Amino acid sequence: MKGIIGILFAVIVLVSCNSQKVYSDFDISYAKSGGIAPIYENLLIKGNDAHYSFEGQGKKYKQDFKVSDEDLKKLDHVLSQNNFRRIQEDHKKLYDNVSTSINIKKGTNEGSKTDASMIMPNFKTNWNNILTAFQEIINNNVKKQ
Repeated sequence: MKGIIGILFAVIVLVSCNSQKVYSDFDISYAKSGGIAPIYENLLIKGNDAHYSFEGQGKKYKQDFKVSDEDLKKLDHVLSQNNFRRIQEDHKKLYDNVSTSINIKKGTNEGSKTDASMIMPNFKTNWNNILTAFQEIINNNVKKQ
């Protein structure tokens, strides 16, 4: 009996650890969260594989899809053109704000930026262009229920 319980425990631990792998193993991450009525939106890309999840506004869904090489090149071009690595974050404190974080783990645009404390005014256009590129990938590939 102890052996069966031990095996069952080991299986549960392995399954729970493996289910979180998608959230830690990525090349590109786009995460939007917060607000008075909180929302949580995530887009994680590893190679051409993408995982999207959304929770908020009474809705909750997840979807896996493939991102085309063309879309990845376009995203990389937008990141480069808008100087992703040079965007400066403000340091003001904001509360109950929906914030977006972008984390690039490989390539020439490697870095991490967030608008949780806002973006400096002279970089807002660049930041919005980058957010638009991510939103286009989501809009073109995610079938929301």
